[in-house]
Amino acid sequence: MNIFSKSFLTLALGLAAASAQAAATIKIATIAPDGTAWMKEMRATGDTIKTKTAGRVEIKFYPGGVMGDDATVLRKIKIGQLQGGAFTGGEAAILTKDAQVYSLPFTFRSEADIDKVRAKLDPLLKQAFAKAGFELLGISGGGFAYLMSTRDIHTREDLKTAKAWVPLGDKVSELAFKTSGVTPIPLALSDVYTSLQTGLIDTAANTTSGAIAFQWHTKVKHVVDLPLSYVVGLLVVDKKSFDALSPEDQKTVESEFGAGFVRLDKSNRADNTAAREALKQAGVAFTVVSPADAKNWESIGTEVFSQMASLGELSPEMLAALKSALADAHGGAAQ
Repeated sequence: MNIFSKSFLTLALGLAAASAQAAATIKIATIAPDGTAWMKEMRATGDTIKTKTAGRVEIKFYPGGVMGDDATVLRKIKIGQLQGGAFTGGEAAILTKDAQVYSLPFTFRSEADIDKVRAKLDPLLKQAFAKAGFELLGISGGGFAYLMSTRDIHTREDLKTAKAWVPLGDKVSELAFKTSGVTPIPLALSDVYTSLQTGLIDTAANTTSGAIAFQWHTKVKHVVDLPLSYVVGLLVVDKKSFDALSPEDQKTVESEFGAGFVRLDKSNRADNTAAREALKQAGVAFTVVSPADAKNWESIGTEVFSQMASLGELSPEMLAALKSALADAHGGAAQ
């Protein structure tokens, strides 16, 4: 082979490699409806990544649950039909149990507490997902979930006769309701609206903005005005797909999603405040809980925390970090 042929071959191979890299498409499924703040931010972030990588990386989203529930999405990731998905903490527990840590009921008291706790726990979650074979690209703080119902609920005793929803596979929510003397009804998130409509369930938990996004506000009439748990959205991609990107492109993807999630956290807080007022305007009543009843509700958190620890539903490392972070956030008092 002469010098010209060798040069041509080298150039051809280089172009082929560049072409293959340019075709890197990361397909991500999410239950979030199109048009929501979450989807708008994710699409904007995807556009920025495509521009900054000169088209080498393209992020394609499948919103509104069109790819199926979390178990179906994970199956599609395993066979390469998808590369990633967005999950709640309870849904992501199928990948790593530590994903449930923010779902613990009546554990976090304010957004300020959450900021302090997340500073310590988010890096540990990234490590936990890496061990499970996934790259955690971002955590979206969706805000506090509240108990919402078609009926008026004031106390734990009132809850006992409720037909309460829990997300499929959400061990924390299941334990929380069972601790309250309720046998919960597990359903996919996409089935909640119809189930509220038919009466299969009459009680469910969500953020104020989530209740509007999924149209639950047209069915529920009452909200227990006490933060139940903290909702997070976890964006993960298959580590093999992520590692196939060049180091430069990996850095771009991580940094742009990181910036996007910071913006999303800020907008989510504003959206939840606005949604709270919108729910009131729609006739949804917020039930103020007495101090005595609040303590009774919060005792659920202590019980569930102990059960999660004894059942090994959170790793020892995450439990220790959580206790330390809560002690700092609560001025020395932890679970």
